[in-house]
Amino acid sequence: MLTFNIRGENIEVTDAIRDYVEKRISKLEKYFDNKVEAIAHVNLKVYQNKTAKVEVTIPLPYLTLRAEETSPDLYASVDLVTDKLERQIRKYKTKVNRKSREKGYKNLDFTPEDTDTDPAESQKLEVVRTKRVSLKPMDNEEAVLQMDMLGHDFFIYEDAETNGINIVYRRNDGRYGLIEANDQ
Repeated sequence: MLTFNIRGENIEVTDAIRDYVEKRISKLEKYFDNKVEAIAHVNLKVYQNKTAKVEVTIPLPYLTLRAEETSPDLYASVDLVTDKLERQIRKYKTKVNRKSREKGYKNLDFTPEDTDTDPAESQKLEVVRTKRVSLKPMDNEEAVLQMDMLGHDFFIYEDAETNGINIVYRRNDGRYGLIEANDQ
């Protein structure tokens, strides 16, 4: 069951917009188990050049879905981002979910926590956002897939074979790197 957190930047989120967003993104529920409870974080932005950007993040067990789209029409952006999320779910279910169910991996809990800071007090090395994650055991290939689906340049995970903490990252040449943490 999805619940929604819809925010607008430079736009008032009217009932019509809210209903449309909820209707379109709720169609993704058919891919989830009935017991899955998730919050869809939706951010709507309208720029001065009249383009509209829609960002959606849905943290789920084993996966965090994230997509963003920009187009001249807000409703079209919602449609495009929903299609992109649907493709991500299908890709995940066919490539990764089957393997993780066979191996019986534990759930991944992903809870971002934003810390509000006063810009006047900010310093050069100040931490302005904290995220807490429970690491899911997986292999390098699944970690790269998760990183790409999130649109990030790195991803932290627990190695399924060694139980060590690893980080995969995108190198400047477009290939991938791996950092393995030592337990010293």
